[in-house]
Amino acid sequence: MVVRMRHTRGHSNNRRSHHALKAHGLTKCECGSMRVSHRACAVCGRYNGRVVVDHAAKAQAKLVKKQKREGTKSQAQK
Repeated sequence: MVVRMRHTRGHSNNRRSHHALKAHGLTKCECGSMRVSHRACAVCGRYNGRVVVDHAAKAQAKLVKKQKREGTKSQAQK
């Protein structure tokens, strides 16, 4: 099928003028690191003055799970 009415370059470029990527709005967290606004901090896990994500508890749970998994591997090899 043939295009009947071609768009001019200016018309196409006007349409594409909204396709540009925008930078994220960064703010400074209470801990001093930069974070994306309206998101919890990746370093300390705080948002709006309270701890939302407890990184220490997550790390502890991950360590326990790893130790448990290694324990079952050593028992299976015996």
